[in-house]
Amino acid sequence: MTTSSSVPRPLVLASSSPRRRELLGGLGLRFTVRAAEIDETPWPAEEPASYVLRLAEEKAVAAARPGEVVLAADTTVVVGGEILGKPVDEADARRMLGLLAGREHEVLTGVAVLEAAAEGGPGRRVAAVDRTLVRMAALTPEEIAWYAASGEPHDRAGAYAIQGLGALFVAAVTGNYSNVVGLPIPTVYRLFAELGYDLKALSCRA
Repeated sequence: MTTSSSVPRPLVLASSSPRRRELLGGLGLRFTVRAAEIDETPWPAEEPASYVLRLAEEKAVAAARPGEVVLAADTTVVVGGEILGKPVDEADARRMLGLLAGREHEVLTGVAVLEAAAEGGPGRRVAAVDRTLVRMAALTPEEIAWYAASGEPHDRAGAYAIQGLGALFVAAVTGNYSNVVGLPIPTVYRLFAELGYDLKALSCRA
């Protein structure tokens, strides 16, 4: 497919996450942030990969307006087959950290790029799931309590932030680091290319 040097304006990031905004901004792209509010409850017996892919696509559709290109993502943590979303409170954060301590878990991010048609029509959409394995160090009850009380686990899937205090407890990462932060940049690059857009050409740093 022939690549294009321009994206219909505006390019929209369908997320309020400052981590995703920083990762996308690091590419030198100009974009608008427009968070999409959707129901993130997993369906009964829904597989984790299907779950994050569905949410990413729903966010892209919810945020899109005619003539825009929308990037959306959803990240979750999976351990022992259980989806660990954002903790509801400090006690839930402690529970999640206890499950992760001393074990390897999977971080899944669903990414969707939607090119909305200018006037009606379905537009074009591509999506994928990125997977990264993370091993958490063994944690003492005191370490878990300290980290949960720090406030950082709030609003983080799996109750930790690898780019923050949570880095103290991450023993190993196998796969893409930016995926664990919340937006796998190589996957974003590939999906835009599938729609005919070269992110290298779009960067204002080029």
